[in-house]
Parts: sequence; structure tokens; C-alpha cells
Amino acid sequence: MLFDSCLFLLLVSNFLLLATPHIRQMTKYTALQGILLALLLLLFGHTILTVAVLLIKGILLPGLLWHTQKRLPPDSLICPRKLAAFDVVCGMAGLAFAIWLDDRLIVTQELFPPLFLSLGLTTLFCGFILIIGRIKAITHVIGYLVAENGIFLLGMPLMTKGTTWFELALLLDVFVAVFVMGIAINRISDSFASIDVARFRSLRD
Repeated sequence: MLFDSCLFLLLVSNFLLLATPHIRQMTKYTALQGILLALLLLLFGHTILTVAVLLIKGILLPGLLWHTQKRLPPDSLICPRKLAAFDVVCGMAGLAFAIWLDDRLIVTQELFPPLFLSLGLTTLFCGFILIIGRIKAITHVIGYLVAENGIFLLGMPLMTKGTTWFELALLLDVFVAVFVMGIAINRISDSFASIDVARFRSLRD
């Protein structure tokens, strides 16, 4: 029951991320995903990795995003609502495709619990949608984290004693990448009035 509840909440968090135009809320949902991933790892019996995921995905990375947002103007922390509505439609299409693919891949039924593969693929798709569909630099960072959560979900049932260190190294890479991207966003906000990446289209030689 607890396992299924975690999967359901992860799925809901994906669509909440796509539906909300408020970046602060997106950061909270990202932290929720980190906590749920840590809980799933605990249910799989990976105690050490559970602590690492909880600290990095549930606390440190959302904390970095939250700290960055404090330095940004309030109007830059809201995305257009029409983009959010379109993103939800794309997310639903991604969910339908993931369920269809999960039903076709017979070999995965021995490796993944029911609907686990579908959830991992949907989370990955939602991360890509945030990266491609949103126009704020900080939402690209959040999309990167969500996409990595999807990859992490897909690798979770395959974890063995020998691959745990690989997952820890992957977490470290994500932490460093987001840390660097957070610094870059801070520098952009110090130098420019907007962090809307769509405005780069107006640049001329």
C-alpha cells in the first residue's frame, strides 16, 4: 500500500509541476519528488542510498533553488499560464505513450513492478517538457532535476550492491551541475533585468 501510494504521489507531482506557473511551487514539488524517491529506496532496502537521496534531492538541491529565487525579482518567478496548460496536455500524451510502451515490452515485466516503468518514463518526459516548453532559465534547472528523477526511477529496480556507487556518483554529478547552473542564474540576474531565455531571440550582431 505504501509503495503504491508513493508511485501515485510521484505521478501527481509530475502533473502539478507541469500545471503550475509559479516557480516557487515547482521547487516544492521537486523537493517532494526527492523525498518520495528516498522513501521508495527505503522500501527497496537501500538504506545508505536512501539517506544520500533524501539529503541531496529532498533538501540540498531544492534549497539551492530556493536560495537562488530569493535573489530574483518576483515577476520573473511566474511562467505564462498558457504554457502550463499546453505542458499538461503534453504530459498526458507522454503518460499514454509510457503505458503503451510498458505493455509492449514483455522483458521488463520481470524487472519492474507494475506501472513502475511507465512512471519512470513519464517523469523523464515531464522533465524534458519543462526544459523545452518553459522560457525561464530556472525552470530549465527544475526540468533537468525532474528528468534525472525519471532516470533514477528507471534504474532503481536494477540496483545491486555493485551499482550503488554508480548511483551515488550520478547524484554527485547532478548536485555539481545544478550548483553550477544556480551560480550562472545568479550571475544572469545580476547583469540582466530578466532571466527569460526567449529574449535571446531578439539579440542581433
